[in-house]
Amino acid sequence: MRPLPILLLICSNVFMTYAWYGHLRDMKGRALLLAILFSWGVAFFEYCLQVPANRIGYQYYSLSQLKVIQEIITMSVFGVFCVVYMREPLKLDYLWACLCLVGAAYFIFRGVGSPAPLLEMN
Repeated sequence: MRPLPILLLICSNVFMTYAWYGHLRDMKGRALLLAILFSWGVAFFEYCLQVPANRIGYQYYSLSQLKVIQEIITMSVFGVFCVVYMREPLKLDYLWACLCLVGAAYFIFRGVGSPAPLLEMN
């Protein structure tokens, strides 16, 4: 695994998770338009990290692998955000969801280095 794209994806997901959900706690008494503008401002920094992460990551990973990595990071950051920042209770369902993500990673990476795809498009 290449650490730079992974690190950039983690950082970008922290920004995006906050942009999408942080206003629910921090701006709940503010006008919706203000929350939207604030979230767009935060999301700008997410894109400043996400685009380079994908450009660099695509040199080492297939598009499918990059997407699964992204989803695992997204759900991991979201889980921590829910429990730590939003103070929501930790549930056993989070464990089951995590195991499904482990399965997704297994299936997307198990063929790394194999000579030919299962189906070829002509």
